[in-house]
Amino acid sequence: MIHVIATIELAPNSREVYLTEFRKIIDDVRAEQGCIEYGPAIDASTDLSNQAKVGPDKVIVIEKWADVAALKAHSVAPHMQAYRVNVKDYVRGVHLLVLDPAE
Repeated sequence: MIHVIATIELAPNSREVYLTEFRKIIDDVRAEQGCIEYGPAIDASTDLSNQAKVGPDKVIVIEKWADVAALKAHSVAPHMQAYRVNVKDYVRGVHLLVLDPAE
């Protein structure tokens, strides 16, 4: 299994419209072969003094995949290709961390 933390950098003030488009693909992605976990996350409101914040113009996608081959297949899935077209005006950059569990 691999863990993926994707940071999606967005145009200012576009997070809600981006998330509307993102939510349309969640079920399709979760149905993909090898998908274990997939979902968007934003800053939680807490009073923790050591909490780092990603800010209003980023979305973090938390993912788990069976292996790198499943992640690669995900990246070229038809619903992902359509999604990229639908969000191209909002996304300014994507940064991936691909991690192995250290247990």
